Amino acid sequence: MINIVLPVDFGDKTDQLVDGAIEFAKKVNGKISLIHVAPTDIGFAIGDMGYQYFPEIEENEIREELVLLNKINQKILSHDIDCEHLLKQGIAKDIILEYADTKNADFIVMGSHGRSGIYDVFVGSLTKGITKNSKIPVVVLPIHDNI
Repeated sequence: MINIVLPVDFGDKTDQLVDGAIEFAKKVNGKISLIHVAPTDIGFAIGDMGYQYFPEIEENEIREELVLLNKINQKILSHDIDCEHLLKQGIAKDIILEYADTKNADFIVMGSHGRSGIYDVFVGSLTKGITKNSKIPVVVLPIHDNI
């Protein structure tokens, strides 16, 4: 069976990405290893006292993200595709590539909004970083606004 790693960020295009990954998995007889990488600074806030860390904020956010990840996992399973999921904190590119290696993935499926140029300079592009550094094929699905 083909192993597919599917990173998700819970953005407004996540449903489109998941639907595309489901179709891809069906075509290649694949199973999906779903991953979400949460940033390490979730519980930090800045205010009059400078930077402060609030562990309860981090715990609540992680709990909410795990609920969302479980929903996506259930959606994939409902299409008769094997799926497992993982939530980790850290640098997304590094963790995704490490996870793909650990899972002996055949593909990483990512989405692209089609932005380029100045946007990448300021925001960066996880998909671009993954494709540049991956040792396995990266399938990039176009994710656009519905017109």
